Amino acid sequence: MPSPDQSPDSDEPAHSRAAVRRTYEDIGDHFSKTREYAWPEVESFVDESGSVGTALDVGCGNGRHAELLAGVADRVVGLDASRALLRAATDRVGNSVALLQGDATRLPLAAGSVDLAVYVATLHHLPSQTARRASLNELARVLAPDARALVSAWSTAHDRFDADPDADAGFDTTVDWTLPGGETVPRFYHIYAPAEFERDVADSDLRLVSLELSSGNCYGVVEPEGKRT
Repeated sequence: MPSPDQSPDSDEPAHSRAAVRRTYEDIGDHFSKTREYAWPEVESFVDESGSVGTALDVGCGNGRHAELLAGVADRVVGLDASRALLRAATDRVGNSVALLQGDATRLPLAAGSVDLAVYVATLHHLPSQTARRASLNELARVLAPDARALVSAWSTAHDRFDADPDADAGFDTTVDWTLPGGETVPRFYHIYAPAEFERDVADSDLRLVSLELSSGNCYGVVEPEGKRT
């Protein structure tokens, strides 16, 4: 198992959120070129949703999933912290998606304004449990009462890691990204144990509708807590 970058007794991250954002400014152009297609799990979730008014992609990257949402929603908002990735998203989706630079812990949207959301491969880049749970609460805040969202994060079940998928807690690590010239850029990840993922959702303002482990990721379908019977 990789050595953690953070003491298990502290919520003080070894990596700042600003440093994580700078990572994607550095690698964004190259990273975008390797992320051409929507993930099958996201495609299935969106296909099952039906038509909606407003959809949100938190951590939209180069827009591949925002583009998918545009096929079922009247309006789509894509949010990312990285200007480099937002430039790539603009090239991909043009004016079909409203693209915003922003913070997953402070979504620039009104409460209850989102009918469908995806929060994919982004939660695990927030370097403290406090920030991760705050982002889940923000997702709950902006979701309409009958809305659902898909949240994903790398898990201890991923074959990249020598880790126990049945562990109670995950760990922090870095995974190198190699640029075309050979330079490596470390990317921060919090690798979730599935039980920890369930616990973080349970401790937020979201309710976990279903949890699936697929391709080494936790995929949770969530809804605002207490809104459905």
